[in-house]
Amino acid sequence: MVDLSESGAVSPGHSRHGPGSGSGNNGKKTSKKSRTRRGKRGRRRRNKKNNRNNKTPPPYLPPEAEEGNIEYKLKLVNPTQYRFEHLATQLKWRLQEGRGEAVYQIGVEDNGLLVGLTEADMKASLKTLKRMAEKVGADITLLREREVDYDLDRNTRKIAEVLVRKVPDDQQFLDLRVAVLGNVDSGKSTLLGVLTQGELDNGRGRARLNLFRHLHEIQTGRTSSISFEILGFNSKGEVVNYSESRTAEEICESSSKMITFIDLAGHHKYLKTTIFGLTSYCPDFAMLVVSANTGIAGTTREHLGLAMALKVPIFIVVSKVDLCSRGTVERTVRQLERVLKQPGCNKVPMVVSNPDDAVTAAQQFTQSSCITPILTLSTVSGESLDLLKVFLNILPPLSNSKEQEELMQQLTEFQVNYEFTQFTVLGRWLEELCGTAECVGARRLVVGSTSGRFLEVGSIQEPLGLGAERRTGAAGSGKL
Repeated sequence: MVDLSESGAVSPGHSRHGPGSGSGNNGKKTSKKSRTRRGKRGRRRRNKKNNRNNKTPPPYLPPEAEEGNIEYKLKLVNPTQYRFEHLATQLKWRLQEGRGEAVYQIGVEDNGLLVGLTEADMKASLKTLKRMAEKVGADITLLREREVDYDLDRNTRKIAEVLVRKVPDDQQFLDLRVAVLGNVDSGKSTLLGVLTQGELDNGRGRARLNLFRHLHEIQTGRTSSISFEILGFNSKGEVVNYSESRTAEEICESSSKMITFIDLAGHHKYLKTTIFGLTSYCPDFAMLVVSANTGIAGTTREHLGLAMALKVPIFIVVSKVDLCSRGTVERTVRQLERVLKQPGCNKVPMVVSNPDDAVTAAQQFTQSSCITPILTLSTVSGESLDLLKVFLNILPPLSNSKEQEELMQQLTEFQVNYEFTQFTVLGRWLEELCGTAECVGARRLVVGSTSGRFLEVGSIQEPLGLGAERRTGAAGSGKL
C-alpha cells in the first residue's frame, strides 16, 4: 500500500491511470516546468543584454587613404634619423595633397582603430611632429584631444587631432571662395564686415558700410551689386584681417589660407545679379545667412535651390540671435532642419554648438555632400562668432593638388564685367601727385590704356562712404 501510494505520487506512468490526484499533480508539474523554461529564457536574454552593454565595440575611423591630406600615426616616439627623414617626406607629401594643409591623427592605427596614447607618449609624439613641421617649413595647431576608453581593464588614453599648415611664403597660398546668400535684411553684409574688419556691429549696420559700393546701397542698406571681401588665416590658425593690416596685399602676405567672400544681393529685384555671381565666379562653398527672428522668408528658398542646382556645398548661418529669445532661435533651427530633410534636399543637418562640433562639421562637410552644418551667432554681441572662424579655418579645399595643377595649365581668362563712367581715386596716389587731395580739381587728369586712347576726368567729388575711405584710402571720385 505504501509502495503504491508513493509510486502513484511519484511515477508519472501511474498518474495517467488515476484521473484524480494524478491529473492534478501532472498539471502542477507542467506549470512548474513552463515557469522554469520562461525563467531560463529570461535569464539568457538578460545575460546577453548585459554582455552587449559590457562589451562596447572599439571606436573606428575610416581607413587611412593613400591620397589626400589626412595621415594616421599610432605614435611618433624617439624615431631614428632615417625614420625621421621618411616621416618628414611623408608630411611634405600630405601638405602637397592638401595644398598647404594636412591633418594628423595621433594615436590611430592605419585601419582607423582608435588605440590612444598615454600622456608621456602623446607629448613625445607632438614634439616629434613639431620637429617634422619645422623641417618642411610649417606650423602645427592642436585642434582637439579625445579620450578613448572602450576597455574597462585599460587606463584611459588619448588621441590628438593636429592641423599642419605651411608658413606663408612667396608661393601660391590656399584660396577658398565662399558665396554669401540669403534673404534681404538677413545680415549678410554686416557679418562680412565684422569678420573682415575685426570689430563688432553697433546694431544699426555700421559694419556693413565698409562693403557698400554705391550711394543707394548706403541709403537703403541693401546690397545690389557683387562685392568681394577677404579673410586670412596664418600658419597657426590665427585670423588676419583689416584690424591688423591696412591693405589686402598685407593680408595676403601674412596668410597661409585665404577666404574670399562673394557678397551677393538678397532682394528679389537683384536675383539676376545673384545668379550671375554664383555662375561666373565658381565658388567652392556657399554660406546661406538666415535671420533668427524672421526664419525662412523671401528669397531664402530660392537661394538654397540655386546652390543645390549648381551643386555648390552649402552651410547655414543663423544670425541676429541677440534680437530674439532662445525659443525663437530653436524654432528657426527646427524649421531649417525640416526644409533640409525634405525629399527635394535630402540633407543631414548638423548643428554646431561648440569648437569640437565645428572641427567635426568642417571635416565631414567636404567628405559627404549630404552634411549641412548650421551655426547660430550674433554680430552685435559676438556670441558663437569664434565657432564660425574655427569652421572656416579648418574647412579643407575641395580639389587636390593634381586637379589644381591641371587647372593651372589652362589659359588664363579675365572677365571685365562692368563699364565704369565714375571711378574712385586713391588718396595716397593723389597726395604723391600734388601734395594734397584738394588741389586735384585744378589739375588736368586723364585715364587710358596701352592702346593710346585717353579720357579726361571732368570733376572731383567727395567720397560717398567714410568707411570705404578708411579702408581703401579713397579721397574722391571722378567723372569722365
